[in-house]
Amino acid sequence: MSGNRTGPGSDGAAFLEQARRERREREAGYRAQALKLFPPICGRCGREFSGKRLRELTVHHRDHDHDNNPPDGRNWELLCVYCHDNEHQRSVEFGIRGGEDGAIDTTPPLTHRPFANLAELLKDKARR
Repeated sequence: MSGNRTGPGSDGAAFLEQARRERREREAGYRAQALKLFPPICGRCGREFSGKRLRELTVHHRDHDHDNNPPDGRNWELLCVYCHDNEHQRSVEFGIRGGEDGAIDTTPPLTHRPFANLAELLKDKARR
């Protein structure tokens, strides 16, 4: 087993430096920036993420252009993997249904909260 090795057994210092460099590059990426800018909550369903589950939170580009990454995050929203998939499916369906030149559906996200008044409804039921 000869040849060029790039793992920890070949040159430990060079390997550690490369790992540190790659980590800095990842942290400078838009996902790391978005996680620093926004709370770890899905912008659609409102689920909160932490620990190992944080990996289920993704960055959605509102204009669908992955090269449009302004440092203030105005083109990003954090979405869980399920809501992210749903968002892209909506875009595909909108284009199929005859949106203008396959334009992306810019309908604002749903704001209806069906359980917002649940506590009050339960109080009313308990009084009866």
